[in-house]
Amino acid sequence: MLARIWDSDGVYAFRHSPAAIIAAIVAILVIGGAVFAPWIARTDPYDLSSFNLLDGLLPPVWESGSDPRFLLGTDDQGRDMVSSILYGARLSLMIGLSAMAIATVLGVTLGLAAGYYGGKFDAVVMRIADVQLALPAILTALLIDGIARGILPPDQQENLRVVVLTIAIALSLWVNFARTARASTFVERNKEYVQAAMIMGQHPLRVMFWHILPNILGPLLVIMTVDLASAILLEATLSFLGIGLPADSPSLGTLIRIGMGFLFSGEWWILWVPALFLVALVVSINILGDFLRDVFNPRLR
Repeated sequence: MLARIWDSDGVYAFRHSPAAIIAAIVAILVIGGAVFAPWIARTDPYDLSSFNLLDGLLPPVWESGSDPRFLLGTDDQGRDMVSSILYGARLSLMIGLSAMAIATVLGVTLGLAAGYYGGKFDAVVMRIADVQLALPAILTALLIDGIARGILPPDQQENLRVVVLTIAIALSLWVNFARTARASTFVERNKEYVQAAMIMGQHPLRVMFWHILPNILGPLLVIMTVDLASAILLEATLSFLGIGLPADSPSLGTLIRIGMGFLFSGEWWILWVPALFLVALVVSINILGDFLRDVFNPRLR
């Protein structure tokens, strides 16, 4: 069985794609570092007792005046940049994966139902999607975040910022899943195996999720990969603008926003180290998404 998997088209294409291999290595290293951050990181950026203000603004080890304990230097609070980036990636990935999961469930469910039932339900869902597509994702997320701030009690807003940010990002990304699932369902609905299941009297939910969904997973997996990168970038953008997470939550966007204050003061590493880390993460995910697109659609190879 392992030999069969090794000789499959997808694995063969992966083994002969240097860009996909490098992207996979980068993604594995980043995700692994984020998952095991409590064991890998030298200090905990959430714990005020784990860093010292006297260690603030130390440069990376290849510059003079550095400290070998801090490979990529420290910020103005004395926090190790490597530790802050690992914990920041951990938080950004958690928000991105959660938002993508919510967007996937919502978008695929609405798309399946719209493609299966058609009629007025399909028209309503698609018009809502068209209206949302007319707005950039960041404006949709800002609108949802603003509505949540107006509804939630002031004493609960700080505790629920991660939840609100995750939901705001998810509700701005569900449209791609819905439109793709709807178009694929239109094609699958007229095939013989779906018609046979309908004639046998199977429940529509069983037909949609048991028969149709497994056959449209290919394009949905590609969108999941691309939207994960979009969710991470959207979180970073909102946090950079001060709308997302607070300064004491070291997501990648928050670290970049803090580093902007030191851009022209000589402490370049506070901005560029997390920015380059974010670029590497997003580019690697996008490359893997392009690779999956080619695998599921051989005509694009």
